[in-house]
Amino acid sequence: MKFNSLKRAFASVVMGAALPSMLFASPAQAEEILKAVSAFPKPLAFTQSFLGYVDLVNERGKGVVQIQHIGGPEVFPSSQQVAAVERGIVDIHYGPAGYHLGSMPEADAWLGSTITAAEGRKNGGFALMEKAFKDRLGVKLMAHIDSGIKFHIYTIGEPQKRVDGSVDLTGKRLRTSPVYKSFFEALDAIPVSAPVPDIYTGLERNVFDGAGWPIVAIQDLSWDKFLKYRVDPGFLQTDLSIVMSPAKWDSLSPEAQKILQDAAIEYEQKSYDQFQTIIAATDTKVQEDGMTIVRLEGKAANDYLDKAYDAVWNRMKASNSPLYEELKKAYYQR
Repeated sequence: MKFNSLKRAFASVVMGAALPSMLFASPAQAEEILKAVSAFPKPLAFTQSFLGYVDLVNERGKGVVQIQHIGGPEVFPSSQQVAAVERGIVDIHYGPAGYHLGSMPEADAWLGSTITAAEGRKNGGFALMEKAFKDRLGVKLMAHIDSGIKFHIYTIGEPQKRVDGSVDLTGKRLRTSPVYKSFFEALDAIPVSAPVPDIYTGLERNVFDGAGWPIVAIQDLSWDKFLKYRVDPGFLQTDLSIVMSPAKWDSLSPEAQKILQDAAIEYEQKSYDQFQTIIAATDTKVQEDGMTIVRLEGKAANDYLDKAYDAVWNRMKASNSPLYEELKKAYYQR
């Protein structure tokens, strides 16, 4: 009996000593789950690339932070996704900065860029874009991934060349986006706006004579069934961003922030390298499957590119962006 009493007394002392630390110890940090949306459907090469970033974070962030991709345009229309991030409805968005040209004219800096995203981060261009995203759209810029992918004009019928070697697209109805609308106008084509899901039907019904699109993903969307000609060289480049809710970012632990930021910086270069391989493979495949390349050369090619780059940089200049001069110095080195 004395032994049992002694055990109980010892246990009371131990519990008494431990109680203050139990009362005042901070709870273990719970794993953060961040919800993400993408501007494009999941099967598209661009969304698949974004999911590579998601996988990288999830691999490194076990027990700390995870990203859950909840969908694409079927969840929120692409044009409304950044606003959903700003309001905190979702935490992360991946998609083109050019979708928001009306609110953020500085998006043209990436479209008119002649350098890689990694180079822009090193020379201070990325920091300028961080400011634009924060001031104009109310979101935190995390990364400019999938850079270095050129746009092309694709047509159903063979485009003719003029005597000087330039391509004649006068009066051609080309599906456009805000990104290259002014460039198409400079070529005397007729820009026709349409969301991505409607383009296949538009091509099928001859609503368009052609379309502007990056060199990749034409076959993902089955547009190559109609688009049999591609005009080279490619112009401008992709402007795909990963942005995050500032409030959510501020609520994360320093460890979670570091995982997200380190992965973003690493993935800018990784996605660039991956897409260079995809571009080469796509170019070979579409030509094997019957696409004809209409190649501009010499002065005709230079004039064509001048019109493309002038269109976007002049558009930003006309917007009176206070960042115009600095952004052009950082990103335009042609």
